[in-house]
Amino acid sequence: MGEIAVDEALVRDLLLQQHPDLAGLEIREVNGGWDNQMWRLGEEFAVRIPRTPRAPELLRIEQQWLPSLAEELPLPVPVPVRSGEPSERFPKTWHVVRWVSGEPADRTPISSAGSAETLAEFLKALHQKAPADAPVSPRSTRLSDHVDGLEQWFPYADASEAALRRTWEAAVAAPVWQGAPVWLHGDLHPANVVVADGALSGVIDFGELCAGDPATDLAAAWVLLPADSANRFFDAYGDVDDAMIQRSLGWAVAKSLALLSIGRAGDRGLPGGKKTWGPAGRAAIARVLDHARS
Repeated sequence: MGEIAVDEALVRDLLLQQHPDLAGLEIREVNGGWDNQMWRLGEEFAVRIPRTPRAPELLRIEQQWLPSLAEELPLPVPVPVRSGEPSERFPKTWHVVRWVSGEPADRTPISSAGSAETLAEFLKALHQKAPADAPVSPRSTRLSDHVDGLEQWFPYADASEAALRRTWEAAVAAPVWQGAPVWLHGDLHPANVVVADGALSGVIDFGELCAGDPATDLAAAWVLLPADSANRFFDAYGDVDDAMIQRSLGWAVAKSLALLSIGRAGDRGLPGGKKTWGPAGRAAIARVLDHARS
């Protein structure tokens, strides 16, 4: 975006130019977001403005695929309702989505045991066979493709490093997914779900939507849910074998270490760092290792 300042004035100007019927609604900046900066628009909508080079493509994926998928999902999701085209005022795509109420789980962790079934039902509905032209992303690939990238993060686990490595190595060695690629959220972590009264109440940020092994998303059993919820979650999801659970543990290791890395950057005041992600990563690692020992 270069020198373009994304502020309330810009957001209102963009709405006036392309969606004037929405331009009179109250606009309030929302804290958070990684690839996109978000602004609450009235009570029902939000405007998402790209802040990273890859963000416009992620928005286009949401605009193309999420409206039809959302019709089958049992939780609220940020369905795109208007698209914003590049213009002289702002040279990248942007969009207006349905607002999903709740607090991000990196700030208010899920505490309700019943969220295991809620998440399982959501993923069962999402994990349908994907079309041949579905998006692909690094989350579409096998765990073995991520070995080198993960190596730099293992030391962040401190005393848990050795046990975490064993869990990761067992996951990489597990039989790979032989089924047809299914739709994946692709990026289930605490900042991408919202919570109300301790319970999972919505899933957000579908920019990494892609097709692949369901184990990628099933890692959420440890990354999102309270301790001792994984068995309850998998019972509700159904049709899983030991290899799938092992691969899910591997993806949970990768996601937990990523949370730790970004939390560490936040503690140091580095760009892109988020302090709330560190505690979320440590809690997820504890849940992964508890399950691996059981």
